[in-house]
Amino acid sequence: MGRFASESLFDRLGRVVCGARCLPRKELFEAWELARRVRRLFRGGRIVDVAGGHGLLGQVLLLLDDSSSSALIVDPHLPASATTVQEALARAWPRLAERVAFLACPFEAAALGADDLVVSCHACGSLTDLVIGRAVSARARVAVMPCCHDVRTCDVGALSGWLDPALAIDATRAARLQARGYRVWTQSIPSDVTPKNRVLIGRPMGQARRS
Repeated sequence: MGRFASESLFDRLGRVVCGARCLPRKELFEAWELARRVRRLFRGGRIVDVAGGHGLLGQVLLLLDDSSSSALIVDPHLPASATTVQEALARAWPRLAERVAFLACPFEAAALGADDLVVSCHACGSLTDLVIGRAVSARARVAVMPCCHDVRTCDVGALSGWLDPALAIDATRAARLQARGYRVWTQSIPSDVTPKNRVLIGRPMGQARRS
């Protein structure tokens, strides 16, 4: 807890997470770095955090932008400690208490709308493609940080002769998202947080950018 000594939002968040005593340290830094990049581009809307685990990403997005109505954390295998983290955050920021819901089911069972902001940090393998595909079908904004790239289930496009398979898969995802009428941003978080650090963000063309 002594690592988070200031009154910045991140340090306050770090102290709360430390106090919960159940969240792997890596998750804090991944969620914070991804959420910051998403909020530089997108405001408002319901947050849908896919394969969200403890739900930290969705809740950090709420902290960074109070104009989002709520966060839905979708994961078929929610950790028992997700409630511990959520209660700790709600004690520190009471406005979160009634705005975060957990849904223990496959992502396919969650309904999406065009106003949603669909996010996922390290949805394994082809789950990232499912997240992108369902967001596109709903014409929702989307942000993913892929991991576990698998050439057996993920499309490398025509790029495997030039790029390593993981990069070819992510480049193909970006191209496919753009071809479906999305404005695309390709970014990364610091590699010392995670080696799987590429971030792919998209917004339907013609959709107003909120400020």
